[in-house]
Amino acid sequence: MCILLASMMSCSSAGKKEKDGTMIVNQDSVTDKGLQCMQRSEAKASFEYKGKKYESLVVRRPDETLPVVTNEQGERYADNRIRLRLTCEGKTVVDKEFTKEDFAGQVDAKFLKHAILEGMVYDKTSSAGILYAASVCYPQTDLYMPLRLTITANGNISIVREELMEDLYEEEKGE
Repeated sequence: MCILLASMMSCSSAGKKEKDGTMIVNQDSVTDKGLQCMQRSEAKASFEYKGKKYESLVVRRPDETLPVVTNEQGERYADNRIRLRLTCEGKTVVDKEFTKEDFAGQVDAKFLKHAILEGMVYDKTSSAGILYAASVCYPQTDLYMPLRLTITANGNISIVREELMEDLYEEEKGE
């Protein structure tokens, strides 16, 4: 799941090839207000769940109207909004915009204050519902909180915090 989310984030925008053969990947941008912003991304997925065809669209966009996040070095970052639109055979199941505040019940307030909503991606289906992976992170670091959204066929959304790989490793070592 983490690899899937990381690959979506790193490949969310196409790069372009320079004349000398080097590849330039779209980089985060800086606004005229000095805010660093992640690139807008869009991820589509089609899948079947309980015999019906579903379409998923996840769009991440920086939003300068959200509170600015500042790191220890004083660098300022725009937070993101993520819109999740899930349809089943043309009918809307979910059409919701998320901010990091939607995950406040699963992420420590101290961490959340200095973090941004990094991304969300369709993962798989299970007997519980349609699963998405999401992450809230400190900008431009490896520090993040993995989250799992489960969406039922009638559009109910539940959110839980996933175990970090380090936590799982520590539990295995302690056994």
